[in-house]
Amino acid sequence: MNRNTIYDLFLKPLFFRLSPENAHNFSHGLLELGDKIPFFFPTLQALTTFTSSRLESIVCGINFKNPLGMAAGFDKTGELYPYLSRLGFGHVEIGTVTGEAQEGNPKPRLFRYPNSHALINRMGFNNPGSEQMAINLQSQKKSVVRGINAGKTKLVNIEDSAKDYAKSFRLLQKYSDYGVINISSPNTPGLRSLQTRETYRKLINDIKSELGEDFSVPIFVKFAPDLSEKELLENLDETLELKLSGVILTNTTLDKTSLGIDKPEEGGLSGRPLKEKANHFTKIAFQHLKGKIPIIGVGGIESGQDALERIQSGANLVQIYTGYIYKGPFLPFDICKTIDDYLLKNKKSSISEIVGERA
Repeated sequence: MNRNTIYDLFLKPLFFRLSPENAHNFSHGLLELGDKIPFFFPTLQALTTFTSSRLESIVCGINFKNPLGMAAGFDKTGELYPYLSRLGFGHVEIGTVTGEAQEGNPKPRLFRYPNSHALINRMGFNNPGSEQMAINLQSQKKSVVRGINAGKTKLVNIEDSAKDYAKSFRLLQKYSDYGVINISSPNTPGLRSLQTRETYRKLINDIKSELGEDFSVPIFVKFAPDLSEKELLENLDETLELKLSGVILTNTTLDKTSLGIDKPEEGGLSGRPLKEKANHFTKIAFQHLKGKIPIIGVGGIESGQDALERIQSGANLVQIYTGYIYKGPFLPFDICKTIDDYLLKNKKSSISEIVGERA
């Protein structure tokens, strides 16, 4: 019996009997309990972690031990980082965190669609706020790359967004290797309006003004898959002009036609149905950016082949979330081994040699 079978037969049915949010909280509790049991995490780490020098890369001056990260949304409080950092990931993106604490939208707000390997969420940036997040992170040992994904507090007016983002980055800079400006979640009213070209330019300039010259952490921006190709290219041009460090493609989508049901829940769709669009956006961005800034690819990655394809489409790094829910904790091992096997078979010595080779 292999690792994936163990998850499919025993753990997944247990988790899927619970509501998605309760299952997430239950898994957090199991990790906390496991951390108190001798040899539990060393054993789990050995089963979930694949190591190879070929998988190491430097992106924005940051050393990544492998190209796979946990996407924002899984660890909204920063409390899961000590566990996720030992489960095969090369980086973990914390958040989304907002300047002020907020409870998010009413429950239920997270929904599974198992036939499509998809989730719909309308969480609404539930998080403890940047001040508490700093407290949560300050006592942790940073063992793998940590990103901080920042969004806008719901009650903050759009015209005051820059101050809200800047508060999070200012408080959390010392605990992060890179930051992310999230302007693409569909679950905060008005947030996606910050993706329009003029508004986007003003927001970034205002955030830079708020932070001043002392802020040195690389900053990425995360875009939605629901932009038109023209809008995406315009925003990529602005990103270069504004001298941001990179882009993340993509966030969740509001297009739920792929589910084939009459009345899906409101919120953003993630998982397998997003794969084709996210991969397409990655190819477009890679061709347009011509390697000037890196791309982090996310959306619909649930196998080693999916991750390899996203890198070949132009992503320097990749992230998972929904795929982790459906495929389980051994997915990072499978993804990293698949990529390494491809590099070895094709006599490549690093990830950089295959980025964009099929774009």
